[in-house]
Amino acid sequence: MPLPETMFCAQQIKIPPELPDILKQFTKAAIRTQPYDVLQWAAAYFSALSKGEPLPVKKRLEMPLAAEKKDAGLTPGLLKVLHKQLSSKGMVTIAELREKWKNLGLPEEQLGAILQLDSFGEEVEWMKFLALGCSVLGGSLLSSMKQACEILTRDPEDGAARIPFETFSFLYSYLASIDGEISQTETKAFLLGIKKQADKHSGMVLIRHFLPYSFIFY
Repeated sequence: MPLPETMFCAQQIKIPPELPDILKQFTKAAIRTQPYDVLQWAAAYFSALSKGEPLPVKKRLEMPLAAEKKDAGLTPGLLKVLHKQLSSKGMVTIAELREKWKNLGLPEEQLGAILQLDSFGEEVEWMKFLALGCSVLGGSLLSSMKQACEILTRDPEDGAARIPFETFSFLYSYLASIDGEISQTETKAFLLGIKKQADKHSGMVLIRHFLPYSFIFY
């Protein structure tokens, strides 16, 4: 015979005091991030929360995503989430990168296409992967650098998006070498001009140093 259903009165049900705030923060994070696969993302969210790791959460909602289809692919917000989760490691295994990528509901095919842009083994230098991700988002080299500045800057949202010249130089040199159509002489000349401007701003590169003002808001 089936066991009788156990009945509880309201006084017997104990709700953990921290549960309402946890669920509130989770809901706000889901709304900001708009994950393509909510269940996959939720599992990654609570796993990171329990381990004290950076959460797979966007800083703000990317409004165009509301009209996009599932598996729309990498966005600046999602690349920034990956940077928050993986940048401290320096070198990242492909397996871990693939796991974080999958947790955000991003298409496996796009990750494979990005990795094919360089000759990576079982590990990838995170800043190089970030640069390649920016190239996917930006299209042109300078637009890619604009994406990098906006992701890496410590300035407030809609601020100057400054980054150190050393970081800018590394990313630009790497993407120029991947491009293959920009000579080392051209790269050095370009970076020399950028450094002269950065030196006037405490060694920081601003987007307007390399993009005409009319393209900054493109």
